[in-house]
Amino acid sequence: MARIVGVDLPREKNVEIALTYIYGIGRTTSQKILSQANISGQTKVKDLAEAEVGRLRDIIDHTYRVEGDLRREVTMNINRLQEIGCYRGIRHRRNLPVRGQRTRTNARAKRGQRRTVAGKRRSKAKK
Repeated sequence: MARIVGVDLPREKNVEIALTYIYGIGRTTSQKILSQANISGQTKVKDLAEAEVGRLRDIIDHTYRVEGDLRREVTMNINRLQEIGCYRGIRHRRNLPVRGQRTRTNARAKRGQRRTVAGKRRSKAKK
């Protein structure tokens, strides 16, 4: 089993897809890494030689910021925004959408499940 940067890559998947299981590596980055290591993206992880896994490990370790380091950097950036009190930091602190989306309707994923408020229902117009 290939273990890179503390992540076990799924054995039955193509290497190109399996590398995306590492936080900070997407499809495009995965393709770049494989071209640098001279490995076909269609190769299954279980078919990789130990030398190929070593090459992948070296390229990722020396070139890209992934997993714990990247998570820490993202968290520090969000904390910095909150500390300086900018608009984006305030939105992060209040757990609201940061990038200009509307919140009157939608934004349920960010705001969480609906909380029912008593007396909020509209009454029918009296005739």
